[in-house]
Formats: sequence, structure tokens, C-alpha cells
Amino acid sequence: MHTPELTLSADAIRAAAHILATRRLSGEIGPALPPACRPVTLHDAWAVQNAVTQDLAERVQERVVGWKCGLPGSGTWVLAPLYASALYGGAATAGSALACPVWTQQGQVKVEPELAFVIGRDLPPRVQPYGVDEVRAAVVSAHLALELIDNRYDDSETLQFADRLADGLVNQGLYLGPEVELGLALATQTLDIAVTEEGQPLLSQPGTHPAGDPLAPLCWLAEFLRSQGQGLQAGQVVITGSYAGAPWVPVGPRLCVRFGALGDIPVRFQARPRA
Repeated sequence: MHTPELTLSADAIRAAAHILATRRLSGEIGPALPPACRPVTLHDAWAVQNAVTQDLAERVQERVVGWKCGLPGSGTWVLAPLYASALYGGAATAGSALACPVWTQQGQVKVEPELAFVIGRDLPPRVQPYGVDEVRAAVVSAHLALELIDNRYDDSETLQFADRLADGLVNQGLYLGPEVELGLALATQTLDIAVTEEGQPLLSQPGTHPAGDPLAPLCWLAEFLRSQGQGLQAGQVVITGSYAGAPWVPVGPRLCVRFGALGDIPVRFQARPRA
């Protein structure tokens, strides 16, 4: 049975999710989904995205530990789950670089330098909306972070936003770096990003948060999930936008990503074999 916003049947949603979940598990890159189960609307894509999470939970006991999000646009919802099996980091220090497994392309991986906010108390589904102050009060800490990017579609067809949304907006994981002062993180609208490879400069650029206010996308996410009967849970991690796009960085060498005066993330990426 269809809701007015859906063009896909329940069976088609499950079929689409199974294909995308299989690619996420194997690293396989493939074409757009078959026409019979390809999402057309945002509601289609959101239903498929949720079904991917369910498929992964049934197959490998996957669970959602956070979200990526951004402010919505005309015809876009910017959100995707972060999964427990692809959450890395946590113990890196300035003198070491934890190994992080990633799907790669030609010996490189795309990363997005972001700030991650940890939710300290549940923001459950309810009737009344969540205000900015309430969402802010639920945030318990902030961390430097690298979103890890991977494209599970090939270039054989032109993709629509619904295709991307259904597949989690090219997210393959999150590398969580050191904690930073929360008030400072929430006030950081601009941030210089620099990357070194084995101590040698690789790239350096000024950065700006895409929403201006790093908290704004989290407020939108809390409201969206509330309206969908899901909510946010204590302990979940939320990233709200890259300060420097998605630069390619090499896999193998020791890297250090500096977030201006906030600190840095040392990391060494390791290639995962694709199916």
C-alpha cells in the first residue's frame, strides 16, 4: 500500500535496499538501481535509506550510532545514518596515527573535515517541536572528525538526488578525532584546514561551514527525525558539514589533518579489498 508521497511499493523498497546494503558490505560499485525499484521522490529515497538500515541489521547486526546532516535545499533532504561498524578513531594522539580501513579509488580516499557533536540525552519523537536551546542543551561534547566518502554508484547513468539520498549520500564511515571545547566548536564558522603527508605539506585552504552555524543542521535533523517518529538518542554522533569540501588524500602514508587552532587528527588509511 502506497502513501501519497511514495511511488515505490514495499517490495520495491526492500529490493532497492538489499542491493544498496550489499554494495555497502562488499565495496561493490554498480549502476543506478533498476527502474522497478529506483527512488523518484525524497520520500522514496528516505524509505529506501531506512530499509537499508533494516537490511544491514538483519544481516550483520548493524546499528545506527549517529548521523550526517546538512540544511535542506529545494528538493533535498540532507541526512544519512552513520553505522557502528564504520566508526573509527577515538585514541589517536599527536604522536601516533591509528590505522583506518577504507574503500579506495586509485589509492586514494575522499575525506570531509568536520566537527562532530555527541548527543548527551535523548531527543525522542513527540508532538511539540524541538527548539534551538533544547537541542543545544542536549549536546554534551564536540570532536574533530573526518567523514569518509565512497561512491557505490558507477558513472554509467546520470544520477538524481534521490539516488544519492537512498544510498546514504556517499558516506562510508566516520573517523572520530579528539574532543575540543564545545562552546568554541559551536562558534566556529570558519576554519583553516591543512593536511600533511609524512610531515610534508599536502594541501592547505581556508574553510567555511556550509550552513554558517554548525548547530543549525543538527537542529533541522532533530526536528526532521521527530516528525518521522525516530528521534535522536544519547551517545549518537552528528556531523553537520565539511569545512573544506571533500579532498582526495593518499592511502598508506601517515597523514595529519589540522583544524586551525582547534587541533589535529593523525591518521593512516588502509585499503579494504572490494568484492
